[in-house]
Formats: sequence, C-alpha cells, structure tokens
Amino acid sequence: MATWNSGDSGSGNLTFLDLVNACNNFRLPAYHRADVPASSPTQDTLVPWTLTQSLDSPVVGLLKPEIIHLLRKEGDRFWVIPDTASVPRSTYRVSLHPSIDTPSKRTDVMKKLCEQWRDSGSIYQDIIGPKKWRNEMYPVYRNPFGVHRAHDPKAGNDSDDGNYAFEMERSACALFGVITYGVHMTIYQQANDSEMQIWVPTRSRTKQTWPGYLDNSVAGGIPSGMSAFESLVKEAAEEASIDMDITRKYAKCAGSISYYRQTSAGWLQPEVQYVYDMKIPDDSDAMLFQPRPADGEVESFDLFPLHVVISKMKQGLFKANCAVGTEFFITKSETGPGSRSRLLVLVDFLIRHGYLTPDNDPDFMEIITRIHGRFHYERW
Repeated sequence: MATWNSGDSGSGNLTFLDLVNACNNFRLPAYHRADVPASSPTQDTLVPWTLTQSLDSPVVGLLKPEIIHLLRKEGDRFWVIPDTASVPRSTYRVSLHPSIDTPSKRTDVMKKLCEQWRDSGSIYQDIIGPKKWRNEMYPVYRNPFGVHRAHDPKAGNDSDDGNYAFEMERSACALFGVITYGVHMTIYQQANDSEMQIWVPTRSRTKQTWPGYLDNSVAGGIPSGMSAFESLVKEAAEEASIDMDITRKYAKCAGSISYYRQTSAGWLQPEVQYVYDMKIPDDSDAMLFQPRPADGEVESFDLFPLHVVISKMKQGLFKANCAVGTEFFITKSETGPGSRSRLLVLVDFLIRHGYLTPDNDPDFMEIITRIHGRFHYERW
C-alpha cells in the first residue's frame, strides 16, 4: 500500500477536515425548541414539520419562519399552524391537516404546492423556478434511519403503516429541510503492489452548475420508487455507459456517509449517501469497466493515480465541496441535494482503504465522526 501523510497536499492548502467542515457545516443551535414562548422567536428559529399535531408524530423536516409565512397563505384546509402566542416552543410544530392522512394525499398536497410556487414567478425561483425544477420525486420517511424500501405508487397500496410517508419534488427538499438520499460509486483498479488508480469524470463545461469540475466516478439521487442499488445501476448506465450487468455483479456496498449542511441562503440539507466500490478485477477485460460519457453530463473520464486524486482534492478542483478556501465555499454554493457530497465520499474511501489513518492525520477522529452523523435528529 502506498504511504501518504496529511501534509502531502501538493499545491493545495486544504486539509481533509477543511473539506468536511465545508460540507457538514450546520449544528442545531442550543436554543432550538427551548421552552420559551414561540411568539418571541430567536434569530434563525427552526420549527419542526410533523405529519400530525400529535406529540409522538415523527418530524420529517425543519421549517424556517418564511416558509411558515407562505404556508399560512394556503389556508387551513391543508396545514395546521397553531397560534404562536400561547404555545411553548418545546411543543410547537407545523403539520398537515388531519384529513391529509395517507402517503398519496400528502404527495398530492406537496405536488400542488411546489408547482404553485414554481409557476408563481416570484417564490424561490432560484431554487424551484422553472430553470431549477428537476421533475424528479424524492421519498420522505417517517424515520430517516429506518427501512428505506422502494415505494411503488402504481401498486395501489396507500397504507400509512410503513416507514414511507410521501414523496416530493427534488428541488424543493431544501425549502422544507427534509433528509435526502443518494448513491455514489468509486471505480478503481490496483494490480499487485502498484499505486491505486481511480476513474474521475470531468463535468461538462456547458452545465449550469460547476462546469469543468471533477466529480465521483458515478453519483446520483435515489428517486422515489427505486432502491438504492437499482438507482446506482441506473446512474452507472446513464452517466458512465457501464453495462447494468457489470454494475450488478461487481459493485459492492461499502457503507454510507451522512452530513448536515446549510447553504449560503440558510436552507438546510441533511443528506445520506450510500457508498459503493467497484474494483476492476485484475484478470478481467478492463474495457468493460471503463466509464464513458453518455448523457452529456460528463465531458470526459480520466484514470488518475491516487496521489493525483488527493492533490486535486486539496487544490479545490472537485465539485462543490472542494474549493480554494472557506470564502469560496460560502459564495459558490449549489442548492441541489447531493451537490457537496463528492469529496466526503472520497475522504470516506481513503479511510476505508487505509490511506487516511489516525497516524497520518491528526484530525482523524473528528473527520470520521463528522461524516457519519445523525443530524441531531433526536432534537428536531
């Protein structure tokens, strides 16, 4: 195995902890849900979004006051927003109306609301306007750490007994502070004692976000109705032209990462990324595993030695969460779910394969615990 020290940063100045801090940059404030009158809001107050007003109803998101202000305009047919003057913050919550009591009903309410905001011409057009609309539905779960079973909306089963609560437009998830999920795969090869090599794509220079930046081998969100692994199979075929049978046979689940980030505009994006590795077998035809641009999202793929990948990480050449400094992270943000996870996946990869250790990075424990967080969910 090649050796590497945390100081070997090439021409870049970022440490791995810098990369983690840029992605996992939010912690719930100490005053969150403090038992003070909700009519006296503290700056950046966040309000739990629950399925019902019951105190044991699961929290599915955290709402900023400006979102609650917009929801009040929808009337009381769909939303329950209690009077803040008489409710202690510790029990205050915004919920859907009791009649909205099945996954399909919740999905319908959220679909109409988000489309209404999209077509308004004035409400968060930089997030859910026509140019930002993804037209892709993401699942929302009662328990983010529970069963994530693919939901088939065409199956006719509208039971509210499972973990699946509803689905909503991908681009709107940040507005409601819900947890989103994605998949990432690192494709690599290493023969005998030679240096590891990783396939790294360069994003198309015509993309609206992060044109020309480096990315992970394969990455994408998990849409509603699809399992994590099948999402990976789909993304590998669509983004990298990798045969579905190859991915199904050789991709191995290697765990997950999770982190809580806040955009420069203050929107919350708690994210979970399921992580996969695909090692190219030594005795196989390497061309079968070689990724190639397919859908216009990627300009090219390059096979970089590991030390080159690490250098480019520290130089800020990877998408979103690897930049030339803290100021850059703040000003050049992207609101789409999954946009800052790329570098954390590679940091996790280095840990799992023994290249980033307690002996070569003094921030090891901080790094490893910060990329496997729970979003302070018990305090939501």
